[in-house]
Amino acid sequence: MDTVFTVLILLLAVSLSGVIVRLLPVKLPLPLVQIGIGALMTFPLVNPHVTFDPDLFMLLFIPPLLFADGWRIPKREFFMQRRAILMLALGLVLLTVVAVGYFVHWLVPQISLPVAFALAAVLSPTDAVALSGIAGKDRLPPQLMHILEGEALMNDASGLVALKFAIAAALTGVFSLREAALSFVVIAAGGLAIGAAIGWVFSFVTARFLNGGDDSDPAPGVVMTLLIPFASYLLAEHVECSGILSAVASGMAMNYMNVAHQGPVSSRVRAASTWTMIEFVFNGMVFTLLGLQFPGILGKALLDAHHTSNTQMALLLGYIGAVLVALYAMRFGWVWLLRWFASRGAARHGVTNAVPGLRTVAITTVAGVRGAVTLAGVLSLPVALANGTPLPGRDSAIFIASGVILASLLVAIVGLPLLLRGVGRGGQTPHAAEERKARILAAQAAIRAVDALHEKASADLDESSAAYAADVTARVMDLYRRRLATLDDDHARSGRARLAESLELEMRLAAMRAERATLLALRNGQKINDETMNKLVREVDLAETALTSRGRARG
Repeated sequence: MDTVFTVLILLLAVSLSGVIVRLLPVKLPLPLVQIGIGALMTFPLVNPHVTFDPDLFMLLFIPPLLFADGWRIPKREFFMQRRAILMLALGLVLLTVVAVGYFVHWLVPQISLPVAFALAAVLSPTDAVALSGIAGKDRLPPQLMHILEGEALMNDASGLVALKFAIAAALTGVFSLREAALSFVVIAAGGLAIGAAIGWVFSFVTARFLNGGDDSDPAPGVVMTLLIPFASYLLAEHVECSGILSAVASGMAMNYMNVAHQGPVSSRVRAASTWTMIEFVFNGMVFTLLGLQFPGILGKALLDAHHTSNTQMALLLGYIGAVLVALYAMRFGWVWLLRWFASRGAARHGVTNAVPGLRTVAITTVAGVRGAVTLAGVLSLPVALANGTPLPGRDSAIFIASGVILASLLVAIVGLPLLLRGVGRGGQTPHAAEERKARILAAQAAIRAVDALHEKASADLDESSAAYAADVTARVMDLYRRRLATLDDDHARSGRARLAESLELEMRLAAMRAERATLLALRNGQKINDETMNKLVREVDLAETALTSRGRARG
């Protein structure tokens, strides 16, 4: 019963966070509100007594979230930015582990060198979910956001692999750079291969057996899709490969194989709504759990230090500040060097004034927020050595990691809006030209398909039926011709077409809302039953969703 109560309380907290964000007079990022709710829940009257199990957390929350990110991330941009992503996800992680590890050991001598390396390893992954919640939708330049999302997908794996070897060194006192490098390649490649294979197998099964038609129940396919990230993660971890990369690869592979665009419409609609809800709930629970842990870790340590002396409390806060500054310095220097080398390459190809932009470097630096993976990683540090003695510096490492997570979130909340001030996306979306071309080609293909079907259907009809078919064909074609008119290069013609389409959209929406109100009144008057009403309202809802979605894209 306690477990059920805890889950219900967490779900209530997540749902309330979305309401609170809309009601607050000052716009705050959703992750910060969820962390605050989690911290408030630690008060005795509400405290759900949640024990943070790192292994359970990594299994339950991380695979579906990374799977969804891998599914959603633009594959073309990911491939185009692969060099920058790999240099951040691998090069910067390795540099951070070594440099920040030695710095932490020098700064806090009671933290042994292997534990310092482990702390640096868990501090190296960034959190794209927290970043998007802080920066807001479409605020970061698209190219930079693609790089940051790709980095966050990849550096979770590299940071946790580095953590694994740091823990082994702390427990055994033995470390081999050659063995670690070779193991990393095997672990990463194995995880990617397993995830891609599972994604391909599921795509094959879906295409052959689950896409039975628009009348078939989409629930089995959707439920199986929910199991894919867990299957990828567990299988990869079972053979000692990267479960994180496996979950990412399975999401990317399934999207690449167009599973999302095959089969019945009902399956796609059901899957999209299901994943939207799962992402909101799981992301919210992740940050709420972070908030539940911070008072016990940070508050208790600072309170104990305050009882000792104010100097001790200031020293603990100084540790957090010093490590955060070191992380920012490493990231700033590495990103600036990458951009400098890129600018030199551009200059050799005749591009003038190709110098690193300090503002972009600063945005990239501040955008490197830490999140739940960092806390899960540091809490997975063993409590004792093989001989039973406590692991030296474990509590200090957990305190510093928790403080850096919270501080990086606060710095990003304050710093990113300032750095992004005046950085507009322009009047058009970055892919407006290709979107316009795709709409034109799709509409032209639709007209050709309707024309071909008309010729085939009219071949054996008499004169009266053929005339009726021609009228139907003209009405269907008119929809696509008007759509092409809105995309015409003639601005006067396209402007008139858009105005007419906007008026038509408004009228059709008004008509659909009247339909819905009438159906509800018929049900309330016992003229139709709930089953009939739900079926008809669902048809209206789907049609309205398509119309409003097109209206948003056009606006």
